[in-house]
Amino acid sequence: MRCITNSGKRKCSAEMRENMKQDMIVILDLGSTENTTIARQIRELGVYSEIHPHDITLEELNGMQNVKGIILNGGENRIVDGKAVEISPELYSCGYPMLAIDHPTAQCDRKQEALPDEETLKEFVFDVCHAEANWNMKNFIEDQVELIRKQVGDKKALLALSGGVDSSVVAALLIKAIGKQLVCVHVNHGLMRKNESESVIEVFQKQLHANLVYVDATERFLGKLEGVADPEQKRKIIGGEFIRVFEEEARKLEGIDFLGQGTIYPDIIESGTKTAKMVKSHHNVGGLPEDLKFELVEPLKQLFKDEVRACGIELGLPAEMVYRQPFPGPGLGVRCLGAITRDRLEAVREADAILREEFEKAGLNKKVWQYFTVVPDFKSVGVKNNARCFDYMVIIRAINTIDAMSATIEKVDWDVLEKITNRILAEVEHVNRVCYDMSPKPPATIEFE
Repeated sequence: MRCITNSGKRKCSAEMRENMKQDMIVILDLGSTENTTIARQIRELGVYSEIHPHDITLEELNGMQNVKGIILNGGENRIVDGKAVEISPELYSCGYPMLAIDHPTAQCDRKQEALPDEETLKEFVFDVCHAEANWNMKNFIEDQVELIRKQVGDKKALLALSGGVDSSVVAALLIKAIGKQLVCVHVNHGLMRKNESESVIEVFQKQLHANLVYVDATERFLGKLEGVADPEQKRKIIGGEFIRVFEEEARKLEGIDFLGQGTIYPDIIESGTKTAKMVKSHHNVGGLPEDLKFELVEPLKQLFKDEVRACGIELGLPAEMVYRQPFPGPGLGVRCLGAITRDRLEAVREADAILREEFEKAGLNKKVWQYFTVVPDFKSVGVKNNARCFDYMVIIRAINTIDAMSATIEKVDWDVLEKITNRILAEVEHVNRVCYDMSPKPPATIEFE
């Protein structure tokens, strides 16, 4: 487990792994774009795997518990600044079995020119490395509970609990490990989906008995956003104001030394490695002031999204929270298009609730990757109650994707769409028209703003 301070400095901590139970295969990144593929294949075999940079030291490697073998994973990004990246020569004599992939100069007997097939991987993991298939969520949680307790000790930790999948799972894990030593802060910025803040309070305060600070900052956020139409400006206002609210709450608390974050493995990958370019930066709390120095606790940082969900189920979180739809940080602020008004914000919130309810009834909630409603900032003519009206439209978007880099449109059954449309027109105020977005990505993006 790496401990990360607010200033961004990282340090390896061998003692944090003293109680690891699972056998582990270490994947060293020498420029491959397939590190995660191999890691997932190994985990699917029931053996834990971690990806580490090529320049890991022998001391750092020996500090890890239950390492059974090493995979040297070369690839197209192996040349950095005109020079091929290489592992430390002392690792070749460390005694661990090694498998080299696309690494012609590796000093080990077993080499592969391409990704190994399942049988080759099984042979290396079980017959050569003698690893046991003991990687599962129950063991993972037990390990992380011990590691968290060792790291935090008798001190306190703070967590920004949005109610999203990652923050909810890390909150449940920290509560299991340190109980009331964790202080959760939930900021309701008024841009949440229907009943989401109520759900956070119900699950974490009433069921898990968390030390929860609830801040209703709706008026504060909507006041700052009044008249602001530019999407990027809206994002900056929402993000900046969240930091200020969180900072204010943090300063009210005493004896906080640790900050919990729901960092997961894709966050780290997309933020760049020594042999891969950054896709986008991830700031789970968002650049806290330098004088708020915390040591980070990131127990989910080696998990993929589906594993995070499995962890949440194992911890007893409700399925509707664990399988919650992806939701942008600015919330409904970027789905109430243009300058946010209270009537349109309420319309998008109510229409979204109807969409989610009907998709669940139709069994689409687990089939469709993401679905939501938006309300644009213009009106159209219509007829309601036998009279002419001039109201807003609701646009429904439902898409499927693997990596969010491209997306296809879900072909929703016409009867389901008709039922959703009729409910929105009957139950949502200030709406007289419903449209279905047929635009794939590219050229459209997933969100409208």
